[in-house]
Amino acid sequence: MPRGYPVLHARIFPRLIRQFAAWVIALAAMLLLAAAVHAQPAPQDSAPRKAQFGDSNIAVQLHAEGTPVMGKEWLIALHFMPSAPEWHGYWSNPGDAGQGMRLQLDLPPDWEVGEARYPVPRRLLVSGLMNHIYEGPYTVLVPVTPGPSVKDFTGPVRGRVDYLACTDQICVPQDALLEAKTGGDFARWRAGVAPLLDAKAQFAISGKMLRVAIPLPQGMALADPHVFVANERLVAYAAVQTFRRLGDVLVAEIPLDPYGTGKAEALSGILAFGGDASGVAFTADLGTVPGGGEVVAGPQATITPPLWTLILGAFVGGLLLNIMPCVFPILSLKAIALARAGESEDKARAEGLAYTAGVVLACLLLGALLLALRAAGEQVGWAFQLQEPGVVVALLVLAAAITANFAGLFELPSISMRMGGERTGAFATGLLAAFVATPCTGPFMAAALGAALLLPVPLALLLFAMLGLGLALPFLLLGFVPRLRRMLPKPGPWMERFRRIMAIPMALTALALLWLTVQLGGRPFGGIALVMVFGVLLGLFVVGRLQRGGKMAWPAFGLIAAPFVAFAAIALPSVYESERAEPAESILDPQPFSAEALAAARASGKPVFVWFTADWCLTCKVNERVAIERESTRAAFAKAGVVAMVGDWTRRDEAITQFLTQQGAAGVPLYLWYAPGATAPEQLPQVLTPDLLEKQASATP
Repeated sequence: MPRGYPVLHARIFPRLIRQFAAWVIALAAMLLLAAAVHAQPAPQDSAPRKAQFGDSNIAVQLHAEGTPVMGKEWLIALHFMPSAPEWHGYWSNPGDAGQGMRLQLDLPPDWEVGEARYPVPRRLLVSGLMNHIYEGPYTVLVPVTPGPSVKDFTGPVRGRVDYLACTDQICVPQDALLEAKTGGDFARWRAGVAPLLDAKAQFAISGKMLRVAIPLPQGMALADPHVFVANERLVAYAAVQTFRRLGDVLVAEIPLDPYGTGKAEALSGILAFGGDASGVAFTADLGTVPGGGEVVAGPQATITPPLWTLILGAFVGGLLLNIMPCVFPILSLKAIALARAGESEDKARAEGLAYTAGVVLACLLLGALLLALRAAGEQVGWAFQLQEPGVVVALLVLAAAITANFAGLFELPSISMRMGGERTGAFATGLLAAFVATPCTGPFMAAALGAALLLPVPLALLLFAMLGLGLALPFLLLGFVPRLRRMLPKPGPWMERFRRIMAIPMALTALALLWLTVQLGGRPFGGIALVMVFGVLLGLFVVGRLQRGGKMAWPAFGLIAAPFVAFAAIALPSVYESERAEPAESILDPQPFSAEALAAARASGKPVFVWFTADWCLTCKVNERVAIERESTRAAFAKAGVVAMVGDWTRRDEAITQFLTQQGAAGVPLYLWYAPGATAPEQLPQVLTPDLLEKQASATP
């Protein structure tokens, strides 16, 4: 939200409740296990506590490698053996749930116990919570460096370990009193733990993203890479990670935990290569992490179309925006500009180029700002500007001013119908057309804009420029094709009447923006915005009167409008309602979207329909009226047992933005259909036909 607008993190408490529910079965174990997850040396004369729970579900044995020598690394091994395949143990950082082991060794105080060395864990996602686990037998190695008292050490090493054994349904605390056996398969156990990289990695925290540069040979195969971060409460464990190659450096981008610390002085973890249990351990220092590189894994890596198809998609998508419902509010601007194009060939060409320059520049600026915000860690998508109440208020004032201009209330040379200022007017019209006409994605556009958010900056800007060129193409052709211009009526008095008629759709646009202002900020917020609009229109009315009298007009506008604008600037933040009112009810009775709710719905074995919408997306509203909010659709869904779910993106929602990015979508609308048992959703068209959802439900077993 803009500065000055409060933000209420309304999802903190539901998330805590979900985690509490996942942990409640293991609560007894949590109370008995300490927070430390690494081996801790104990005083030689302090005997370990008595074991209480035993190790019947996951047994453990302690082994020592040979005879300890002062100053040389001596390995202690903890070999864990589940009693049945369904039991699993945990890595040092267990993830969103679980508990790492706590080891207490009875060693002399001058012996140094190092960091435990673990095998590469695997991921287990349960109800949206990510767990870092081990299935089957696994071994943890603990390096020990004996001190001078080793000459008096007679052994054996004794100790105690506390840990957790879990299935997908229950968790049971485990503990064991240990006495090290000499020998064991240390060669195999060494090979089983993740080897530590010789060179240190570098990491940086940028905005809401952790970026880690890991030295790794370029030829190293990566089937499904994943970074297990040892630092707790730093990253979002279930978030999708992105990997880029820059020569012999692999850069991992991991979203931060929105409720975590967000800070780290040092970093450690394991990079899993995927496909098997291979990987490497690493430590990282704060430093510079390079940008760019080739995407090798993550949501960005799903961009399979060649570049030329993305360019063509952006161009055709921009062209089709001229007939999409979300462009209708600006057709009045384009209609007037098209009529003026018939004045002369030179002027038509000049205006065609100026209009195109305005459209392309606006698309480039919006795209560059979007890319910059995402690079800073902000979870934003296409049409992000309409999620900001301050921007919508500014658009409301602008739409009201244009309505007044079309109605003849005052004259503004940059968009006036009169002679003079044609190039400036066409350029300004192009800027405004692109800014207002691109809140929704249409056919062909979705893949291109989704790719633009993920490609290197120069290629991404090329796609935004092609989008603008497609949007401007009809007007550009009129400027350079005389036959098309001759099809337009000749300039004359009708143009002034046509301009006044076009004030009607612009007034409707202003009313729609006023409604959106209320939706974003509440009724008091919309009321104050309306007062500001009244002050601006009053100033423009005085300007028109002075213009018709041939007098200096614009200083008077400043004197009249300034108090209203100043009042609104002070009052709007104070009445802004940070918690949005409930969206309009749907006859489908959908659940609010969340990753956890979607996972639960899919686990039910029923078909799931998820749609993402926003109050400012006209395409979304047309689709809802045409295909979603229909009694026949409700009946078909009820018959097939379809679970409906809606993601409201009217206000910025990081969870929805992240999910849209994972699906390769830059914005709304987005419609997903999950068939029972399907591993991936079917993405439905962005323009829905009336019976599409009924047929989809009927075809589902």
